[in-house]
Amino acid sequence: MPHNPASSMIAIDSHAHVFSQGLTLARERRYAPAYDASLADYLSQLQAHGFSHGVLVQPSFLGTDNGYLLGALQAAQGRLRGVVMLEPDVARQTLIQMDQLGVRGVRLNLMGQPLPDLAAPQWRHRFACMAELGWHVELHRQLADIPTLVRALQLYGLDIVIDHLGRPDARSGLGQGGFADLLTLGGQGNVWVKVSGIYRLEGSPEQNELFARQALGALEAHYGAERLMWGSDWPHTQHERTMSYGQALEQLQALGCSSELRKALLLETAKDLYRFN
Repeated sequence: MPHNPASSMIAIDSHAHVFSQGLTLARERRYAPAYDASLADYLSQLQAHGFSHGVLVQPSFLGTDNGYLLGALQAAQGRLRGVVMLEPDVARQTLIQMDQLGVRGVRLNLMGQPLPDLAAPQWRHRFACMAELGWHVELHRQLADIPTLVRALQLYGLDIVIDHLGRPDARSGLGQGGFADLLTLGGQGNVWVKVSGIYRLEGSPEQNELFARQALGALEAHYGAERLMWGSDWPHTQHERTMSYGQALEQLQALGCSSELRKALLLETAKDLYRFN
């Protein structure tokens, strides 16, 4: 993988998706796109908005067929890192090959799914291989279930990344079930939070912005800026008609971050976690 000098690393988008309409879709899915979100389109978005690097996350509607994502990592020649979805019994050699292409984690997208038994033997095999490679688990689930899932994963010694602020409901405020527990997890050292998908927080745009501003302040106090990172969530699946990359950046700008926090969100945290060099 080509070396990227630090001087060329301006900003990192920690959460985006690429796909094509012609790909085989997962049998169980909540959504299917009617458009392409190509690597070329994504790289154009990065360039247009002042980003040099990004992280591609496997979309749920493609299931565990990561071929398109892996091809994008290879074509991007070191500018991107990846988070894949895998079958529990995946071979160790497969993970090693993915690691060489720039994969750094595995997503557990549990939205609309029954909670898995993460102590089952097939999970132990996968997590042991991930720990060996220094990969993390990325959790996508409603806030109320996040603390239980994190505690189950911590038994394996894995780093854990929580998607989209933990998918809270902005209408319920900071007192909603699970948020206090989410803050407590910040003191345990191996949990990160993606400040992304603000438009997915169930409230009006004003409610979402207010909640995100309050939540970010609380998260910074409990996690530190070095455990928080921003992602565009491009191409904003299921919200394509109302969101754009620029609007996602505007939502971040509206949070009123300090220069220190902004640098962590847009560069330093993802640079370390995804091992850009």
